[in-house]
Amino acid sequence: MTLELDPQTDLSFTRTLAVPRSLVWECWTQPEHIPHFFIPVPHKVTAVDIDLRVGGRFNTVFDVEGTVMDNRGVYLEVVPEEKLVFTDAYTEGWKPAPEPFMTAILILADTADGGTRYTAIARHRNPESRATHEEMGFFDGWGTVVTQLEAYAKGLGR
Repeated sequence: MTLELDPQTDLSFTRTLAVPRSLVWECWTQPEHIPHFFIPVPHKVTAVDIDLRVGGRFNTVFDVEGTVMDNRGVYLEVVPEEKLVFTDAYTEGWKPAPEPFMTAILILADTADGGTRYTAIARHRNPESRATHEEMGFFDGWGTVVTQLEAYAKGLGR
């Protein structure tokens, strides 16, 4: 599954993980797993609320150096074990957000050795938002998150 990317507004990377796709999916879709990988350490996820369906909520609360960050979003597409699309442009009930930042797309595929081909895409409404996200450390931050995800999933022993 591939998407046509717009270099003006999209950021993306692909990595191969040494854990099965079903486990990566479980980690991304069950609230008890999110705090273990979703934000780079030493920052913390302090709350997660997931309603895994199109139009359902994907809400998290972060503690970043003592600052509480409330993130509200909604799922746009859910294809079990293949694709997860969520955005902060809307909240549950399709209420538009006042300051949307991006839409995230995760694409998962099996590798020949039983691992997962993991592609993360961040789509932005304009080139300025994309540039801001890249300058904020998209590649390092999201790269750290996927490294944490892989280590956490391996530790689950499934």
